[in-house]
Amino acid sequence: MSNYEILIDEILNEFEAGGEFLKLHDFIQHGDTTTYDHCIQVAKYSCQIATRFNLEVDYRAMIRGALLHDYFLYDWHDSEKDAKFHGFTHPYRALSNAKKDYKIGEIEENIIVRHMFPLTVIPPKNLESWLVCVADKICALSEASILIKAVHTYRKAKNIFGLY
Repeated sequence: MSNYEILIDEILNEFEAGGEFLKLHDFIQHGDTTTYDHCIQVAKYSCQIATRFNLEVDYRAMIRGALLHDYFLYDWHDSEKDAKFHGFTHPYRALSNAKKDYKIGEIEENIIVRHMFPLTVIPPKNLESWLVCVADKICALSEASILIKAVHTYRKAKNIFGLY
């Protein structure tokens, strides 16, 4: 187990002991991936990129921000919620929830509110935020591609069998 994996586990234990972090198990992020699993993957990918390129980052702050970047605590697929604006608004809901449940530093705050760049027009201001932003895009594409493949397979089967 790498140093950053040990740190991820340590921070997960901290978040799970207080606040509502475990509720992330209840929500789907992309495809069939829960928000809980998505946030862990984003933390791991952020650390892997930093390690691979030997970047000097605050790993603790980066991991904390990555784990909380989607801490919005609702089902964004629910049509009752204003899902069409989710991409623009959820970083602020996540930050509000994170501040309510945990002590959040400047790096973590920037990670949470800027991870949707370029959809949200203000870019990240530190390296940790940029890494989480990139890792989030990689994870989202990977998670959504599973769903896209399933839809493609379904459509192909529908055409083969003449289903409507």
